[in-house]
Amino acid sequence: MAGLTVLGEVLGSIALVFGVTILVTGVVRLAQVPFALVHEVRHRRLPDDAPIEAGSIFDAPPSVTVVVPAYNEEVVLENCLRSIMASDYPDFQVICVDDGSSDNTFAIAQRLAAELPGLTAVRQENAGKGAALNHGIGLSTGDVLILVDSDGVFGARTLTEMVRGFTDEQVGAVCGDDRPVNLDRVQTRFLALVSHVGTGLMRRALDVLHALPVVSGNTGAFRRDVLDQTGLLRTDTVGEDLELTWRIYRAGYRVAFRPTALVYAESPSTLRGLWRQRVRWARGLLQTVGHHGDMVGNPRYGFFGIYLAINYLTQVLVPFLQVLAIIVMVVIALLGTRENVPLGLWQLILFLGLPISVALLLLALWLDRAPEDLRHLWTLPLWPVYSALMTAVMLRAVWLEVSHAENRWNKLDRTGTVSIPPGGAGS
Repeated sequence: MAGLTVLGEVLGSIALVFGVTILVTGVVRLAQVPFALVHEVRHRRLPDDAPIEAGSIFDAPPSVTVVVPAYNEEVVLENCLRSIMASDYPDFQVICVDDGSSDNTFAIAQRLAAELPGLTAVRQENAGKGAALNHGIGLSTGDVLILVDSDGVFGARTLTEMVRGFTDEQVGAVCGDDRPVNLDRVQTRFLALVSHVGTGLMRRALDVLHALPVVSGNTGAFRRDVLDQTGLLRTDTVGEDLELTWRIYRAGYRVAFRPTALVYAESPSTLRGLWRQRVRWARGLLQTVGHHGDMVGNPRYGFFGIYLAINYLTQVLVPFLQVLAIIVMVVIALLGTRENVPLGLWQLILFLGLPISVALLLLALWLDRAPEDLRHLWTLPLWPVYSALMTAVMLRAVWLEVSHAENRWNKLDRTGTVSIPPGGAGS
């Protein structure tokens, strides 16, 4: 019985730490709700017959170039390219850059380029995603450059909505809304559900606060004149999209969020894939801080600089504090009595934190106009496990950085699963 009591103390200590994390995270996100609602009021959806340039800084539809880097993407590339080429935007070109693939990726791109006017396929020796994007940008002619991944499924109006995101001269880039396309597994259904908190709620709020920290690699639009000032993507980091975003802010511009610019892309379908993707993202954050550490907490960059400090605290430091707290509380549990660790406290914390998190999720679903994803609510018990996994992710990323491990893209293994109906990516 004594052993079971100690085990209960230990498990209670761990649950308390993660329960507090869930509660604090929920409270922080709750503070973002008013700003997300302001975004919703400011950005009313335009009627279908509105001019393409309506609400933007452009007097007429600007020319657009979509750059699609591809490395061993034979499973998903055709769906991606066909969906982009089906856009109703009047003036665009698509450049697909094969990054030295060893499969049929380039052959597929060449075949489609021969079939679809406006699509160009080129090939380079394997040099990484950043180099492939830069290659495509070098061949582009558009005034607006849209950089995407090769697994995305676009709607007919996605390009139009991206262009409309440039609502004032200070907007240097626009981030669209990316959602999972492969809803055939428990993990991807869970990710489809909880990702709304990041897109539906946080991106809207951070747009209003002028502090959106990253342009999604799945769907990002950049003004050519801004890239002329900032330079192209770095090829020495695994977080090239994040690092470029921070350079845009450094140059005096900001990033806007356009929730109606929908792209559906594959989420990791295996635990291994999720782990490797999130470790890469975490390393990208650490490397970007290494390049732009002077921006973190710097009021010279407005609230963006302040938010970078908050983000660094929550993403990088909190996981270490969680581990430290667990160690301390476990030691207390092992050495002390039952009263040393209030076992009922974690239940109270979770009782408060989980309803807040669920309420925020429901609000995000409403903002994203995605009631259909309510069918995935049964996956919510995975949320605490996912939170614990993200703690381990950052610890692993920090270890890889301090040990100077090689940068690895760790590209996802594609499934080719498309769980949305034809035209389902439309805004």
